[in-house]
Amino acid sequence: MWRLKVADGGNDPYMYSTNNFVGRQIWEFDADYGTPEERAEVEAARENFWKNRFPVKPSCDLLWRMQRDVLENGLSYDADLQAHDGHWPGDYGGPMFLLPGLNEDGGWGLHIEGPSTMFSTMLSYVTLRLLGEGAFGAKGAMEKARKWILDHGGATAITSWGKMLLSI
Repeated sequence: MWRLKVADGGNDPYMYSTNNFVGRQIWEFDADYGTPEERAEVEAARENFWKNRFPVKPSCDLLWRMQRDVLENGLSYDADLQAHDGHWPGDYGGPMFLLPGLNEDGGWGLHIEGPSTMFSTMLSYVTLRLLGEGAFGAKGAMEKARKWILDHGGATAITSWGKMLLSI
């Protein structure tokens, strides 16, 4: 059994310290320490742990197991939604949703009925380009938007929030 040993400052010829290791605490194993009943109890606990070390998990990995289960459930859910050819079907029209807000002058407003602003026009233009719309696509809408942007000072005329969003 293991027992705590506290150094008393003995005269060990092989170890030297300024205070003779007084107060130093170490655990040392002594096979004959304790009563036979205590040794049998420790051996029974050790044997029980050995038999159940795989089916009974320690509580310290409970958080890890919970995170793993959530991740596996999420991956399974996404795999169920995925079509046989590898894409995830959905009903978001992308450019078809953004284009109706285009004003006659070629810009976008902050809302569907608002006057054109550099903030909305620049962000909508960049968004459409990132979604794959060509520079001359959308039946002339992209050319009109680009002309509106250039006629009103270019991308540098956008507000500070717009500059921050464009930098991302």
